[in-house]
Amino acid sequence: MRIVVFGAGGRTGRFVVEQALDQGHIVTAFLRRPHRLGLTHARLFFAQGDARDGEAAAAAIAGQDAVISCLGTKGLGSTTLLSETAERIIAGMQLHGVTRIGYLASAGIDHEIPGFAGFAAQKLLRNVLADHRRAADALAASGLDWTIARPMRLAGQRLRGAYLEARQGVPQGKARISRADVAHFLLRCLTDPLYSRQSIGLSY
Repeated sequence: MRIVVFGAGGRTGRFVVEQALDQGHIVTAFLRRPHRLGLTHARLFFAQGDARDGEAAAAAIAGQDAVISCLGTKGLGSTTLLSETAERIIAGMQLHGVTRIGYLASAGIDHEIPGFAGFAAQKLLRNVLADHRRAADALAASGLDWTIARPMRLAGQRLRGAYLEARQGVPQGKARISRADVAHFLLRCLTDPLYSRQSIGLSY
């Protein structure tokens, strides 16, 4: 499979790239600064640009079989970055007839975390969660074949390859999951029709 990864230089995006290569996929890493990834591989290619640039995003999507977005924000202030980039990616996919996308959001975009932890998340992360929600709504309205990952707290890096999933709410387990296992899910969901047009909560 040919996969373009937006946010490939991020802490989760790098795991997506590494695991995709290990699985035999052909990967295009979309970054503003390609040298940041620090990886070389015969099946790894680079596309340089800003995902808010619709032409650059569309050019990277051309010829791909699927898209994974691991884009994030650097702060907790008011932002439209996530929804803006999602709209550019959606437009590029529609232009080039690419339909499959895995999108990394966060638990809390549906106000689904119970108790004090949910209250704290909504207070602290309200701006980021609201922008992820706008991006998720854009995907739902796009006609594309999307899957949204809603991980609980990202902690640790070890790949287990086993974790809890919830289509409604969040899993009734530990309120954390490693970035490596989130990457594992994002790749797995691309080829499993059970996750088509689903928003999945993830934790251990």
